[in-house]
Amino acid sequence: MFTDVGPLEVVALVVLAVLIFGPDKLPKLIQDASRTLRKIREFSDGAKRDIRDELGPEFKDFEFDDLNPKKFIRKQLDNDELGLKEIRNGFDLKKEINEVADAVHGRDSDTSDADGDSSGGKLDMRKKPDMVKKPEAVTADERPPFDADAT
Repeated sequence: MFTDVGPLEVVALVVLAVLIFGPDKLPKLIQDASRTLRKIREFSDGAKRDIRDELGPEFKDFEFDDLNPKKFIRKQLDNDELGLKEIRNGFDLKKEINEVADAVHGRDSDTSDADGDSSGGKLDMRKKPDMVKKPEAVTADERPPFDADAT
């Protein structure tokens, strides 16, 4: 719970507690706090025990930590009855995002196939005009370039 509290912070809290509550009231306050924490733990353990008893024998392996969404998903991914690892490894999301970013920014991608074509059989987004940079001035007899996305 307090894993990021260092020794200097603990000393500061003790000094602050002595200054606020006084040295004569501090031991009684610590006893009351520890008694309250003990009662809360007993109450939560009793509630867990009651829930396990009510669920019955088919849920004897039930752990309350499994209700944490992160732990539940990790447990299901480690179990892999549905073949989720195969699906997850079937595509490289970082590669796809980098290809889209390169296409948007008009950069050459470092991935290329055997023909030297860097598009990988997909529609090459880099062949379109760069809409971010300003177009050159168009003379009166010249038509501006056609942009299919703008229509």
